Amino acid sequence: MNYDFDTIIDRRGTDTVKLRQLKTLFGREDLLALWVADMEFETPPFIRKVLEDRLSHPIYGYTMIPDGYWQSIIDWQKYMHDWDIKEEWMTFISGIVKGVGLSILHFTGKGDSVIIQPPVYHPFKRVIESNGRVVINNPLRWDGTRLHMDFDNLEDILKRRRCPLFILTSPHNPGGCMWDKETLTTLASICHKYNVTVVSDEIHADMPLYGKKHIPFTTVSQEAAQIGVVFNAPSKTFNMAGLVSSYAIVPNPQLRKGFYDFLGASDLNDATFIATLATRAAYTQGKEWHRQMLAYVQANIDYVAEELPRYIPLIRVPKPDASFLVWLDGRDLKEVGVNSVPNFFVEAGLALNDGTMFGEGGEGFMRLNVGCPRSLLERALEQLYNKYRTLIS
Repeated sequence: MNYDFDTIIDRRGTDTVKLRQLKTLFGREDLLALWVADMEFETPPFIRKVLEDRLSHPIYGYTMIPDGYWQSIIDWQKYMHDWDIKEEWMTFISGIVKGVGLSILHFTGKGDSVIIQPPVYHPFKRVIESNGRVVINNPLRWDGTRLHMDFDNLEDILKRRRCPLFILTSPHNPGGCMWDKETLTTLASICHKYNVTVVSDEIHADMPLYGKKHIPFTTVSQEAAQIGVVFNAPSKTFNMAGLVSSYAIVPNPQLRKGFYDFLGASDLNDATFIATLATRAAYTQGKEWHRQMLAYVQANIDYVAEELPRYIPLIRVPKPDASFLVWLDGRDLKEVGVNSVPNFFVEAGLALNDGTMFGEGGEGFMRLNVGCPRSLLERALEQLYNKYRTLIS
């Protein structure tokens, strides 16, 4: 069937973060919300039907993992990434950020150092510091179109101090790049050498664009398999983030036992029936919806990449390798007197993520969510151009 990605869905009254936080974070409620990383498309009908059927039963009591849940993840990983995983490698986790927090508690102690690579998904820094650990930055380098890892800096850090944990985002959020095998292999080699566990947030892995191929971290080498913990979920891909459907994959039995025993001790790996039913439906019925959604998102990226520079040549639009997030480079707007790139977008009536929230290297960038009907992007570009004209006229 042909799925509809053009209809605008009214999300008012659903307590969505995207709308409820506008006044608090941007000072206005009359903004076109293109920031939080969930999509404006309907959650697929086959997922909704499974949930509606189950919720029609009058009892929501204690449940067990449904038949086929783990196999659906195994089959999906094979289909998407040609990755052969085993059921015993996996456990449920109650969200990627919570998983990162729990890995920090397990793999590190108070006062230990944890490495991140800014500009990077901002909750990483918050969770590290909130748990009494020290953030160590291994900044990424921007070449004008994509980000690159700085391995000289990483090795220099690890020579000077003990860092038990490294938090990786792959594909990268907010930069949108997929790390190639050479990059991941080199990272694994360095971290293995210095006894650093790598937690790889791969929540955007199932949204490859332009023929790109995601490579799960633990598959690149034996060293990566020994030190790697992979987190994934169907939530970004199938627009069901509110259902909390994440899971971990850990090939190394010793690493796995320690971490999973830690989670199990407090039932922190106990799944809800809503999450497991939705995941199984997504992974067993979602291939065609997934294909059409990616084609629509890629066309939206092409539209912004072609049209926005025509409207405003000073904003550069590098195309991401994955996901529905575009890392706009607005640093040249200073040439027309823009002192604050985030304020420029708000004054244009748009809510995007300010690049500075992602840390070092994010200044002058904005993260745009294009996982929405095309008409919203057309409106956004028109509003941007109208604001830009006031500066150049």
